[in-house]
Amino acid sequence: MNREYHKWWSPSLGREMEMLIFGHHGARALVFPTSRGRFFEWEDRGMFGPDGLGHHIAQGWLQVYCVDSVDGESWYNYTAHPGHRGWRHTQYMNYVVNEVLPLSRAKNDNPFLIVLGASFGAYHAACFAFKFPHLVGRMIGMSGMYDIKRFTGGYSDDNVYFNNPMDFIQHEHDWGRLEALRRMDIILATGKDDSLRHESERMSAVLWSKGIGNALRLWEGWSHDWPYWKRMLHLYIGGHD
Repeated sequence: MNREYHKWWSPSLGREMEMLIFGHHGARALVFPTSRGRFFEWEDRGMFGPDGLGHHIAQGWLQVYCVDSVDGESWYNYTAHPGHRGWRHTQYMNYVVNEVLPLSRAKNDNPFLIVLGASFGAYHAACFAFKFPHLVGRMIGMSGMYDIKRFTGGYSDDNVYFNNPMDFIQHEHDWGRLEALRRMDIILATGKDDSLRHESERMSAVLWSKGIGNALRLWEGWSHDWPYWKRMLHLYIGGHD
């Protein structure tokens, strides 16, 4: 399996960022880590082994881009004002769209982009996919939370609002963006006993209220851990069943 390590100074973030790439061809998959996770998290958790996405990658069906996070500088930086934390997240989104995606397109001309994550990574995936719907073909959120105001004590301004999928989707009226969102394959999977279950259910309902189809999948039990997420990916990486 092709494995590449990349590191560069990010103009968007004003710091060095690291990334791993797995595979050589196929649909591009952008993977966000869990809360304050690192770019090597999914590899360390065995998500690209033979019982994970390894077969898809080896067959050339999927090329995976594992980005780093700046959660400790944004939403988890509780010493900073919520507006500043939202601005740092905006810079992170700019890093992904203006730096990571151009690199992926230079390496792989496959036009189809999958964006995915688990737990807090699902928030990142939803935020990115719903902010830039013309770029994304499929979004997979596993055991996710989608209302960032739980990190801000209810505070909101432009920097929070435009990074909060639960808010900005409710008030989306742009025809072009809505059409792009309606073309996207959106999968929200969570456990029936997961404390975050209501987040997936609310996000699904908000999407449907705007005519944006999505597949809400409720798994038995808690289902909020790596073995469950590995099984979810086996079912959903090719689209909702």
